[in-house]
Amino acid sequence: MKTIAFVVGSIRQGSLNQQLAVAVSHLLPADYEAVFADLSQLPMYNQDNEAPTPEAVLDFKKVIAASDAVIFVTPEYNRSIPALLKNAIDHGSRPYGSSVWQGKPAGILGTSPGALGTALAQQHLRNILSCLNMPVMSQPDVYLQYHDNTFDTDGHITNDSTKAYLEGWVNQFVEWVKHNG
Repeated sequence: MKTIAFVVGSIRQGSLNQQLAVAVSHLLPADYEAVFADLSQLPMYNQDNEAPTPEAVLDFKKVIAASDAVIFVTPEYNRSIPALLKNAIDHGSRPYGSSVWQGKPAGILGTSPGALGTALAQQHLRNILSCLNMPVMSQPDVYLQYHDNTFDTDGHITNDSTKAYLEGWVNQFVEWVKHNG
């Protein structure tokens, strides 16, 4: 059984990207388990507070460390990633020499009502992850424009073409992780 950690850059109730993450988790093969990292309790990163490490940070890092790969699902705020996501990445990379991200295969998704989806945020995230030595699947990209009722209340994709596209992405990601994990 492989474990995929989902790191969602929004904790807003009704978050479109949380809905996307849940929908994508439903598309994973039966021999893959989805776990969702909790970013809601992470304090703002401050190196002065690394020792002792807050319990919420330890719990977050355990989820990432135990996973075989990570799927980042990010909104786009002001043409970049949200502070919440950057904060989680910083916690995972610290203290120096103990990064849970090191060598961990990653995929990036996102959705937004805008025509470009989360293209710019995803590019910024790729730059950050490369600094952390995380191999990131480059193709196919998912810049999903959200439309009303893209997901149902159970976290399933309602549009057949969107579902087929995301199934294709998941299948590519699973194959890619087999060769990069």
